[in-house]
Amino acid sequence: MKKKALIAMSGGVDSSVAAYLMKEQGYDCIGATMKLYDNDDVGISRTATCCSAEDVDDARSVAFTLGMPYYVFNFTEAFKEEVIGRFIQAYEQGRTPNPCIECNRYLKFEKFYRRMLEMGYDTVVTGHYVRIREDEGGRFHLYRALDLSKDQSYVLYSLTQEQLSHAKFPLGELTKDAVREIAEAQGFINAKKHESQDICFVQNGSYADFIEQYTGKTYAPGPFIGSDGNVAGAHKGIIRYTIGQRKGLGLAFGEPVYVTEVDPVANTVRLGHNEDLFTTTLEADEVNLIPFDHLPGPMRVQASIRYQAPPRPATVTETPEGQLRLVFDTPQRAITLGQAVVLYDGDEVLGGGTICKKEV
Repeated sequence: MKKKALIAMSGGVDSSVAAYLMKEQGYDCIGATMKLYDNDDVGISRTATCCSAEDVDDARSVAFTLGMPYYVFNFTEAFKEEVIGRFIQAYEQGRTPNPCIECNRYLKFEKFYRRMLEMGYDTVVTGHYVRIREDEGGRFHLYRALDLSKDQSYVLYSLTQEQLSHAKFPLGELTKDAVREIAEAQGFINAKKHESQDICFVQNGSYADFIEQYTGKTYAPGPFIGSDGNVAGAHKGIIRYTIGQRKGLGLAFGEPVYVTEVDPVANTVRLGHNEDLFTTTLEADEVNLIPFDHLPGPMRVQASIRYQAPPRPATVTETPEGQLRLVFDTPQRAITLGQAVVLYDGDEVLGGGTICKKEV
């Protein structure tokens, strides 16, 4: 019986080529775009963002070219709750989130994945640059892309064994240039389309402006605390600051100063020097491990503390509460609560979690 694949089509070149490659492998394919928000709801009037009407048109055009049925799934309510809601909550708690991780976790590989099962299909396909392999025991493993400059494994560390067993990433062995060449050869309308670099639901790059507009709230000013412990001025609300930030402080010290801590309880933002940003130890919760259910013991790994950050050597242990504790060989700059830490053994993704504590 012919296997059936549900292709997550964003309207970009990557998911379009992923659809083409699955058709070439003999899969019975349908394409679908997730409608994640209404532009008016998030204050977006432009179309140069993913999930726009233009993207839907591009995805539909490619599906038509490939002779595939095409659908739009309305996941706006789930996106409000699981992505935008978590994004806002994190900033209100003095953390800095990565909403792309939450979108993959709760939308692409939860809502979209469940829709695939309901439709009686076998696999979810996306245009991510990452690789999957199955071992002899039937366990699935996740690896970085062959083209490390495009690798997206950091945002997929939360995939479970069930999800990995029903997922395909046909671009994992390709370079971006090769993907564009395939798209041009097939005459896809989006072959030369630029990639969106911004968070899709934030229009002007100002997360704080988005949060205030979306929630209707104003966030109270409070004190900046200098490295000497004294008040150094007034901040404009904690949602406007993240660890390592230097610009936009509105202060003049005669030397560079950086945000070193955001305290939502005291409503303070602590400032310090560059050397104050370096720490060696962190803890992470919301843990997902891929090659094993639990760490076999202390392990030597390479770990990334933010998207596209080069993995650095560390020793990781699992606490009795199921959290991860990492000690890096050398101090890392601006470890930030709310970001993910992702563990690697060479090119293999071991898993990761959300940074919930760091030792100063």
